Amino acid sequence: MTVPGIDQPRLSAWMAKNVPDAGEPLSVSLISGGKSNLTYLVEARERRVVLRRPPLGHVLPTAHDMRREWRVISALAPTPVPVPEPVAFCGDEDVIGAPFYLMGYVEGAAVRRRAELGDPAPEETRRLSERLAEVLAAIHAVDYREVGLGDFGRPEGYLARQLQRWGQQWERSKTADLPEYDRLAGRLRDRMPSGSAGTLVHGDYRLDNTLIRTAPAPEILAVVDWEMSTLGDPLADLGLTLTYWQDPGDDERAGIPVAGDVTLAPGFLNAAEFAAHYAKVSGRDITDLGFYVAFGNYKLAVIVEGIHARFRQGKTVGDGFEHIGSAVPTLVARAHRILDQS
Repeated sequence: MTVPGIDQPRLSAWMAKNVPDAGEPLSVSLISGGKSNLTYLVEARERRVVLRRPPLGHVLPTAHDMRREWRVISALAPTPVPVPEPVAFCGDEDVIGAPFYLMGYVEGAAVRRRAELGDPAPEETRRLSERLAEVLAAIHAVDYREVGLGDFGRPEGYLARQLQRWGQQWERSKTADLPEYDRLAGRLRDRMPSGSAGTLVHGDYRLDNTLIRTAPAPEILAVVDWEMSTLGDPLADLGLTLTYWQDPGDDERAGIPVAGDVTLAPGFLNAAEFAAHYAKVSGRDITDLGFYVAFGNYKLAVIVEGIHARFRQGKTVGDGFEHIGSAVPTLVARAHRILDQS
């Protein structure tokens, strides 16, 4: 069976030379795709490995850099931040049509829906959400120079560059004009805080970008999807995490299809409690958090518009993209409202 984005005979030949301990690949199947980089399970004769490659179309400049993902998980492997085992990197596009890397298979699941958690006790769910904040704080506590990531980004001026970068991505991806988006970009420029001391940032941190074991009690085994990681302002990570968060009664947030409802599980911290726990374990001042959450909505609006553009081009892999574009004006409106209130 042909798998989109994979040339299995070429992959088999490459693995025989570069990952001989894995054995011959017996099958390749798509784990997730369409929204971002594509992830495949490779069932090899001796072990399971996971392959990551860029999307099949509409790849924006600076996005979907496999070498950056590979570099960061390799750097973090010996640190307290849980990541999959780095196995091998391939920069030769002739193998499967794009750069890719292999990482060890983790016996965990990316959980987006309450039902996927099983039926943990509320105190176990609370502990999972606390642990999510603690792992984020651990990422931000990494001495990035010591692990070899001193040139991974430029922390100074991070917020201004991010605002400009995502504005440029919007212009490349947008499928229609949205004046409220342009007004939001101006408001964010005017309200920009000085920023926190630079750290490693994940760039898209949320529960379903971790792999968790659900039994006997939920536990985070690995953080994945490092494609937007860099050096920058740690509170931007926190703001984006809270952009995905759904508190009880937040029906509008339920209409954003790229985020699930797992945070509604009994016992899960609400958004304010999560932010407070992060502040406690990290020691960071979160006074300007409103700006960062508004910025998170701005950034997610651009990401969703990019997914919508790929869907319209027929370049997504997977299902459920028909209505994703409707989330863009919702995210922009939420960002305006947060700035009004903060």
